Amino acid sequence: MATGRGRALRQYGRGAAAASPGAAEVGPPRPFTPAVTAAGPRNRSRSFAARPGACSETVNAGIKSLYLTPSIKLKPNLCIESLPSEMLIKIFSYLDAVSLLSVGCVNKHFYHLANDNGIWLKIYSSCFQPKRTIWKMKSEQTETISLGCASLHDRKPGYWKKEYIFKQIAAVKMRVMQLVKSVDPYTGLPCKNKEAMKASGLSWMIVLKDKSGKEHVMEKAKLSFKDTSITILWYSTNWPCLDSLSTLKLFGVMPLLPDQSRVPSKNGPHRRSLIAEYPLANLTESSVAVGADKLVQLFSLNPGLLVGLWKEKNEIAFVMASLHYHQLLERSTLGSATVQYALPPNKPVLDDVDPEYGLHDYSLHLDMHGGSCTYLCGTFKSLFCRKGDIADGYLRLTVVSLKDNKKHLPLVGTLGLSWETDVFKGNVKDCYVMDVTLLDETGKPFWCFSAPVYIELSSEASSLYDYPGRTYTTDYADSEGKVCVELVWLEETKEYFIVNLVLYVSTKKVNNWYGTNY
Repeated sequence: MATGRGRALRQYGRGAAAASPGAAEVGPPRPFTPAVTAAGPRNRSRSFAARPGACSETVNAGIKSLYLTPSIKLKPNLCIESLPSEMLIKIFSYLDAVSLLSVGCVNKHFYHLANDNGIWLKIYSSCFQPKRTIWKMKSEQTETISLGCASLHDRKPGYWKKEYIFKQIAAVKMRVMQLVKSVDPYTGLPCKNKEAMKASGLSWMIVLKDKSGKEHVMEKAKLSFKDTSITILWYSTNWPCLDSLSTLKLFGVMPLLPDQSRVPSKNGPHRRSLIAEYPLANLTESSVAVGADKLVQLFSLNPGLLVGLWKEKNEIAFVMASLHYHQLLERSTLGSATVQYALPPNKPVLDDVDPEYGLHDYSLHLDMHGGSCTYLCGTFKSLFCRKGDIADGYLRLTVVSLKDNKKHLPLVGTLGLSWETDVFKGNVKDCYVMDVTLLDETGKPFWCFSAPVYIELSSEASSLYDYPGRTYTTDYADSEGKVCVELVWLEETKEYFIVNLVLYVSTKKVNNWYGTNY
């Protein structure tokens, strides 16, 4: 390397000296020995200028320019945006609809090019075939031609893009409506909720917002489908600091163009629908502690949210949401990114013949599960409340009575709530998820929820002589009602028995539903 560089410098010096007018002839070349300065051998440009020799200043300047300037001039970098519009449109014509919509989000120039009617008409024609038939006078056959140039020039840019999107959304909606048409008589819910959600490409995500306004999106989730609810578990190793968080938002996410043949693209165009918003400031004080194991503590936020915190660090380990199927598709798709979907008001059907209208013929479907295990799943019919049992603004619906030991129910398995992260798995004992579906006398869902609950040792002395074990209770309450469960632990068989189960329904909800005045 050094030998070649010295030869090039000497040749350049001879040429520069010969070209300079009045310059003295250069003698035999001397070996090239760069001078050593105080700055060391790294400052080579300074050593060239300080080296004594017979060359003129022109020679020194030429040597410096040869050493400092690269011998090959690099061409300027080319980017795709500098290509002609015709070439970009040609490239875009090879993209599918989802990729084309994503490209249109890059900048304004790409947006206008990606709206080209020629590209979108081709995509539209491949799916929906917009054709018209022309009858020939001299033939009984018909000739089918595409809409062609007339469809391109007569329409504004982006027309066929909108038509394609609207048609795709309508097709998905029609497919989902067909799946949810049949209703389960025991739950009053669509029989194929799971299939309908998969057909729509529906998923769920949470967005954690810190106090500075920055948002952290969590999309990696594990789904668990049950008879009347779905449990969603988010876990990650990159959770933001709990003390810096202010709110958590739960969204339903639906791809704009769901494709049944492939998994929805993470970065593809999609719509968000706000389902619920939870405050995370002072989480341990504002929420309900529902249980703990050796690694995590569980805190519940209404409706249906469970936050697991590491015991040692007091940071988020996972987030779990329990969502009831009742109008879940509407809540997950018809809202906006900032406003929740408003459920349509119920139109009461008045009945002036029945003096106890709205007090009888209720049906309850109850699920108790803890992730992968189901502890109880049953339906209870002909529930009623007498007028004399209405107290403190609640209707009392007795499902399982203390006095009727024939209806006492065992819970199958060891009661506990399963959780997992990228590294750890666990089970918090004496916690579970309760799914309540209460139907009115017509079989229509009346009060529905899915929420994590826990059991605790009862402070009252047991009055049950048939069960010698300890008595435990589970309580749940929201704005529409309350659920009270009393259980007995049998040491011999190592299982819980439900000996008392009562639902308290708000009279305000009953009056709004039936048009009554209790």
